[in-house]
Amino acid sequence: MRFGLLKRMNTMKLIETKDAVGHVLCHDITQIIPGVVKDAVFRKGHVVTEEDIPVLLSVGKEHLYVWEKKEGILHEDEAAAVLRDICMGEHMSATEPKEGKIEIIAEVDGLLKIDTACLNQVNGLGEMMIATIHGNFPVKKGTKIAATRIIPLVIEEEKMEKAKEATGEAPLLQILPFSHKKVGIVTTGSEVFKGRIEDAFGPAIRGKLSEYDTEVVGQKIVDDNREDIVAAVKDFIAEGVDMVLCTGGMSVDPDDKTPGAIKATGARVISYGAPVLPGAMFLLAYYEYEDRQIPILGLPGCVMYAKRTIFDLVLPRVLAGDVLEAEDLSIYGEGGLCMNCAVCHFPNCGFGK
Repeated sequence: MRFGLLKRMNTMKLIETKDAVGHVLCHDITQIIPGVVKDAVFRKGHVVTEEDIPVLLSVGKEHLYVWEKKEGILHEDEAAAVLRDICMGEHMSATEPKEGKIEIIAEVDGLLKIDTACLNQVNGLGEMMIATIHGNFPVKKGTKIAATRIIPLVIEEEKMEKAKEATGEAPLLQILPFSHKKVGIVTTGSEVFKGRIEDAFGPAIRGKLSEYDTEVVGQKIVDDNREDIVAAVKDFIAEGVDMVLCTGGMSVDPDDKTPGAIKATGARVISYGAPVLPGAMFLLAYYEYEDRQIPILGLPGCVMYAKRTIFDLVLPRVLAGDVLEAEDLSIYGEGGLCMNCAVCHFPNCGFGK
């Protein structure tokens, strides 16, 4: 470690600011005036002039590091670019380095995927960092999704090579773009089918779907009869929908037949139940049809009235074509308890994270 520090120090020369005229800065000089400005007054690579000296002193810089390029040592901007390249997948852009930091921006609306294991491995190497927003959540075009930088001003190139080796060829970040999806809704329940109560599920579901590029091709209301539910689901699939949502009849009551009906379609049931409240009685299955995996979601009654539920966590993933397995649902336990805040700030909160 001490040898590495000496190597780095040999790439920089520490001088008194009053003697810096004509020298090249090897890092940005930041001015902070609380509530007014936080920005670089001089950028890396700036050649110091006589007029700059009073300004540098006014921001508390009585000594400066000036650049002396050495083989095998990377400047903070160069190292941040290495981390940027490790991160970036398709549908992303990056800012120019500023104060040693590069930000990565989403270029499309979609679902952000993060290789968490590799991200942790890189950050565990020390002296470098990649900070991201949470994965498996939707992002909008223009959203800042990550930022990279190293901690010191310079770093050994071999250490950045270790970061590249830790991640391999695939990028740490991916965005699965959203595309237009057709949805069929199957509403079960004798009380709705026989007109005893008005359907409240349909409007709630349509409201959630309206947040994305979706088209509800129809809603079939059927009695609590397994054969009718199976037929309704299969009819929608034959019509070419990309997803079927089954509402109602998801509890363990004897009259609730929806989970058994979904299984009876021949679909592969991923999970009946999820460690999320609201939404514990959620069901996810996939029906194979013409080489496609059609997701079938069994939605519990809480989706009708709760602000946010398991449906809000799973819907964007399904719409982006992310095929979930049982483990994807089981890990929602940590963060799976919605606090039912008076003012909902989802997804900028801990729910689902």
